[in-house]
Parts: sequence; C-alpha cells; structure tokens
Amino acid sequence: MVFPPMQPAADATVAREHTYHDGSSRTVMVSEREIAYPQGRLIISRTDLDGIITHANDAFVELSGYAREDLIGQPHAILRHPDMPRAAFKDLWTTVASGKKWHGYVKNLCKDGSHYWVYATAVPNVRGGKIVGYTSVRRQPSRAKIAEITATYKEWLAKEGSPA
Repeated sequence: MVFPPMQPAADATVAREHTYHDGSSRTVMVSEREIAYPQGRLIISRTDLDGIITHANDAFVELSGYAREDLIGQPHAILRHPDMPRAAFKDLWTTVASGKKWHGYVKNLCKDGSHYWVYATAVPNVRGGKIVGYTSVRRQPSRAKIAEITATYKEWLAKEGSPA
C-alpha cells in the first residue's frame, strides 16, 4: 500500500511504525490530541470489496484532515490508529464479507496524527444478490463505552504483541 504523507500536528507527535493486515507497513505520526466528534453529523464512506475508498462525505473529509482526492482510491486502513487491534478489524471484515451488519467502536487516525473515536456501523452493499462493496456510517460514540473498549483493545494488542 502507498499512502499520502502525514503532516504532524504542532503538539507532541511521535513517529510509530505501523504494520497492516497485508504485511505492509508505514511510519505514522501519532499524538495524544483527540478531536471531538462533530455533534449532529454522520461520517459516511463506501469502499470496494478490497476496502479501497470509493466515496467520502464532507464530514469524513473534514474530520480526517485529508483532502477528498487523498482519500478516494486509498485503503480505508489509511485511518487505522496503531492503538486499534488487528482482531477488531478481522471481526469487521469477516462479518461484512459474510453479508452481515457490523457495529463497533473505532479510534481513527487523522492526517496530522491526532485521533477521533466513532461508533461505526458497516454493511455490505448488495446488488443482484452479490456483495459489491461496503458502506460505513459513523456516529458520535459514548464516552463510557470508549473507556470500556480502550481497556479491551489494550488487552487484545498485548496478545497480538503490538505496543499500545
């Protein structure tokens, strides 16, 4: 995978090597700065069967910090924060590939290394009885659920041998 370069935020941003499910890796910039989810907005994106972004709505573009042209054609993993365990995404992809709806909490990485949390729903797009892609709708997450899932994700990362 080839991703557009990140632009580090002005705060304490550190470089971390990040490996993806396909074995590719890149250096990502990560800070502790969280961007608040915009109240009353939905983040919507669509991908093809391989997880390549084919549509990004305005809220997605604004919150991610990427230009729309930097998102379209890129793997959705461009937003994967290193604090997210591979097991969470394995569950997501296994679920939607089987034709079912998936729900979960996701910590996304912005272009500048900051992050934002979402409550995501991902569904397969079915045409003529065949899955042709996926749509994800993200909404404002519960802070209490984020606290719970953060602890779970740290446990999963430790089992995967990844730093959190």
